[in-house]
Amino acid sequence: QVQLVESGGGSVQQGGSLRLSCAASGFTVTDYCMGWFRPAPGKGLEWVAYISNGIIGAYYADSVKGRFTISRDNAKNILYLHMTSLNSEDSAMYYCAADLSRCPPSPGRGIWGQGTQVTVSS
Repeated sequence: QVQLVESGGGSVQQGGSLRLSCAASGFTVTDYCMGWFRPAPGKGLEWVAYISNGIIGAYYADSVKGRFTISRDNAKNILYLHMTSLNSEDSAMYYCAADLSRCPPSPGRGIWGQGTQVTVSS
């Protein structure tokens, strides 16, 4: 069964850190472009960070650059998002996505998880 399962969300104070995990089953994460998404006000889901398949490259939205790090554990087949210096604007449901041929992944295609909620309080 092909699926992605996110975990690691929760409530954290402003300035704190969280690590999100996305466990993949039924496929190998290194074969896919993998990304993390969250809703943007009035814009739908937007990518926060993604990591390409093949030649490794990691890309970040300007709003999280320098604070978030995306990585993969190839042996465990897990995608991570390490988030630091969190602020209230980072509060959102975070979704993990994978796509074999489109990078970054795009809503409406590929493989998507159910999401994990991050809430940042001041």
